[in-house]
Amino acid sequence: MTIFTDVKCSPGDLTRVELEACYARTLVNPFSINMTRGLPSSEQLALATDFLFLPGRASFISRNGVDWRNYGCLQGLPEVRALFSETLLGLPTDQVVIAENSSLALMYEALGYAFRYGVPCQNEPWSQVATPKFLCPVPGYDRHFAICDAYQIEMVPVPMLDTGPDMDIVERLVLADPSIKGMWCVPKYNNPCGSTYSPDTVRRLASLPTAASDFVLFWDNAYAVHHLTDDEVSNQPIAQLCEAAGYANRVFIFASTSKIVLPSAGLAFFGASPANIEWFLRHRKSRTIGPDKTNQLRHLLFFGDRQGVVAHMRKHRVLLEPKFKRLEDELSAGFSGVESVTWTRPKGGYFVSLNLPEGCATRVVELALVAGLALTPAGATYPGGIDPYDSNIRLAPSYLDIETLGAAAQILVLCVLLTLAEKNISQL
Repeated sequence: MTIFTDVKCSPGDLTRVELEACYARTLVNPFSINMTRGLPSSEQLALATDFLFLPGRASFISRNGVDWRNYGCLQGLPEVRALFSETLLGLPTDQVVIAENSSLALMYEALGYAFRYGVPCQNEPWSQVATPKFLCPVPGYDRHFAICDAYQIEMVPVPMLDTGPDMDIVERLVLADPSIKGMWCVPKYNNPCGSTYSPDTVRRLASLPTAASDFVLFWDNAYAVHHLTDDEVSNQPIAQLCEAAGYANRVFIFASTSKIVLPSAGLAFFGASPANIEWFLRHRKSRTIGPDKTNQLRHLLFFGDRQGVVAHMRKHRVLLEPKFKRLEDELSAGFSGVESVTWTRPKGGYFVSLNLPEGCATRVVELALVAGLALTPAGATYPGGIDPYDSNIRLAPSYLDIETLGAAAQILVLCVLLTLAEKNISQL
């Protein structure tokens, strides 16, 4: 289907009057499409149907002697840590902790321990700092910003480049300000740009001279195995680079299987140096006697080995790749000749980042909502929900079926073009 009925030219060549006529037609029978978040589709969830029948009547005693049905094993079953430690976190098995299903919950928890007790080898809790700060690459992930809000941490935006955060700015900021305690990083297929940090960026992050001796990288490896092309980007060895630079305790690595099996029944992982692992478990034992080992065993039986994880993620790619292609095709056709609008073309992950002329994003989201398309709110990819340029919109194509996604993309194109016309913004 197409909302550009009887249009004989590229949508970018339509006049404002013609665009308004197209928009008016969408209001006759408004759509009802939600494109606000990067949810796995029902077809993706169905890939894990057999997962729900596990562990069944399995008889299993871990090699450390733990019965999966009982209390204990705070760090997680070693067989399951071995299954995921290298693939998701790039760490040896003994430097990984398995928790519940949410890596965001682990980030919140780890930050809480740093706030109350300080990090290893340091005595000052971050809560004792007058104004603790975090660097936040933007556009970035709104859930990271929400964690900072919860702890009343001041967020300092850092522009994202194609190679990752602008390291010249990062290096200058952390060297000058000891109240900067950490930095959010989504190093691979990041949210929302889909880009990957370059090896040079990762090296510079690992070896940063900082005014704060307890500066920590919160390294969210959310899309470690979520490829969309044959060019499968490797995970960066951030922990090894930090150790080589003399900052072994600098990085906390997080990952999960929420977008590998089921978001409601995944596993979350915390990876770090031996000193950080001891610190984390020492504080964690006050809140739990042990994690959900039944779910851990379910993962082990479902995947078997690392190749089982790889094979399963290829099934996800079969479902996701056509959706990203459809979105790309619609944007390319709709914005043909419109040089003032750009977007990212990720090799993996769940998102596409749409960049508009300054002052346009809020209006586009408003027009789309009236037409029945709910987009991620303008500003969501910036701390406080405020994009100072009002120019970025995160697009999430994963949940919708192909035809609905096509309709959503066409509505989006129409709303962008109409906004440019309303504001008399040149398309070139």
